[in-house]
Amino acid sequence: MTGTVREDSAVGDFAALHHAAEPLLLPNAWDHASARILAGQGFAAIGTTSLAVAAAAGLPDGASATRDETLRLALALGTEPFLLSVDAESGFSDDPDEVAEFARELAAVGVVGINLEDGLGPVTRHAAKIAAVKSAAPGLFVNARTDTYWVGDGDRRETLARLDAYQQVGADGVFVPGLTDPAEITTFVRHLDAPLNILYSPTGPTIAHLTDLGVRRISLGSLLYRRALGAALETLADVRAGRPPHGTVPTYADVQAFSGCRSPAGRSETGDTASWRADW
Repeated sequence: MTGTVREDSAVGDFAALHHAAEPLLLPNAWDHASARILAGQGFAAIGTTSLAVAAAAGLPDGASATRDETLRLALALGTEPFLLSVDAESGFSDDPDEVAEFARELAAVGVVGINLEDGLGPVTRHAAKIAAVKSAAPGLFVNARTDTYWVGDGDRRETLARLDAYQQVGADGVFVPGLTDPAEITTFVRHLDAPLNILYSPTGPTIAHLTDLGVRRISLGSLLYRRALGAALETLADVRAGRPPHGTVPTYADVQAFSGCRSPAGRSETGDTASWRADW
């Protein structure tokens, strides 16, 4: 490391993960603790999820409202011992120069990848953003997302035309959330030069099937965050019903360890607290 900027080898390591024997399975975190617990499971690279970052701040997702929160999270995670890719929505601006400046700030705090979505806006505008980012932060892995299958009508020809345009200006990878049909995925893999990123869906192809189809990156998006909220509701329902909560729950000490903290001095680990932690 030089200051907080990742060395070229780290950026190269992240790019290499898209060309390994197995596709890059990228879990998405929303805060320091979630990133650390995912890294503790052996994931070399962690992504962020814009929905969770926005929800935690009480702001809308996809509305360019969380630039500061996203940068703050990148600052907290960029020097951790894992590779970090940031979901930057559409770059938080329609101005390519402003998007490029944001990308430069991300790279400066140790981020190795950025996800940029077109939101079905003009192809030329998104291409200009990608080109500007590659100029301002050449080492940053740009994953260019198109929303044609996510909020559009899933037109294959339009999608391929968009992805071609993004590849031509330097996108390192391309992302088509909402694309789940195996035959369609095969068509995209055969057409593209850049690695194809697919958003995992519990009702779509399995990880093994996506691997066989030639997908190079599989993102979990906001799935883990939404499952965490669901687990909170399930736990509350169990408590209200007089049932012992089920499922895996990290201890107080575990969560403290995610931030490098210890229990406050003088805090007792005996009695009911110790029993509660042991049961959980």
